[in-house]
Amino acid sequence: MAKPADAWPKLTVLFLASRPKFLVASATPVLIGSAAGYAVAGTFQPYLFVLALLAMIALHAGANITNDYFDHISRNDWVNENPTPFSGGRRFIQQGLLSPGATLYTALASLAVGSAIGLVIVLVTRSLVILLLGLAGLLGGFFYTARPIQLGYHRIGELVIALLFGLFPVYGSYYLQTRAIDTAPLSAALVVSILIFLVILVNEFADVKADAAVNKRTLIVWFGISACVWIYRIPLAVSFLIAGIMLFHRMTFFAGLFYLLTLPLAVLAMRSVNRHDLAKLGQSRPSQLTVILHTVGTLALAAGLLTSGLR
Repeated sequence: MAKPADAWPKLTVLFLASRPKFLVASATPVLIGSAAGYAVAGTFQPYLFVLALLAMIALHAGANITNDYFDHISRNDWVNENPTPFSGGRRFIQQGLLSPGATLYTALASLAVGSAIGLVIVLVTRSLVILLLGLAGLLGGFFYTARPIQLGYHRIGELVIALLFGLFPVYGSYYLQTRAIDTAPLSAALVVSILIFLVILVNEFADVKADAAVNKRTLIVWFGISACVWIYRIPLAVSFLIAGIMLFHRMTFFAGLFYLLTLPLAVLAMRSVNRHDLAKLGQSRPSQLTVILHTVGTLALAAGLLTSGLR
């Protein structure tokens, strides 16, 4: 039997392979959907919130590790000469810290945990809606880079992520609290979808040469850097237009107001996404600002919806 001290380094590596600091991207849409449900129904079921949160985080962690395995298989991470803290994969396979087999088994184990928690939710709620959303999350996360589908390799990966980490989990969490599907959380869900779309898009700028080399047709490979600078800026501007519209509805007033307060950060992020800075090797400031904007912006939306529910 291995000594506990011998096991910790390996367990730590396996944990870090999930990229835990980015798992907030799966937590905040659950928070937003639940807060919207509370604002509408005036009730909150904490056990369903916790289960949904754990399932989403486990599926996200599994998807992250799955991506590392299949980007190893496609050689995408091997040919990437411009990895950053936000792009290019976790690179534990390339550094010899994890074998490809251990990476795949860890990914499957995390996906299995998320699926098991999801099945508990389905059994408790007896909801076909939750079952379908859970299947979409599981299959979408796995086949984002897994063969033969490889959604992220065929110009739709960014849209898939916008759905899986925006619209779907917000509505799924809202449904768990209200048992309703309506337009109440739509504006907030659209803003979350835009923000995570921008996170994925901005991280692809640094990977463009490696992606092109393995025929990974991201939006930036397909349209080019100049066009994608505007594909970044326009949706970001639209998110603030949506927030302005939210001010005209009682339930979303504070969510829109709090999100509008992030405008200075959004301006910094938008200014950082330009051809000059994106061309620099190792440049990660645009990604850093976009990730911060996603985190602050989604928490602002959740806080605003919660404020509406408390009034």
